[in-house]
Amino acid sequence: MSEGRTGRVMAAIGAPLALAGVAMHLLPGPGVPVFIVGAALLVTGLVMAAAARP
Repeated sequence: MSEGRTGRVMAAIGAPLALAGVAMHLLPGPGVPVFIVGAALLVTGLVMAAAARP
């Protein structure tokens, strides 16, 4: 799998995970760890996808 594709998959997983973390934080639940993992995946995926472009 190429670096760009890996980045896009990570960003696609990270975006809904970060949103779920925010929703869980507003509602009763442990949302901060889920948000941190989702945001990390999203940002890393976006950087990897951008770096893979020619």
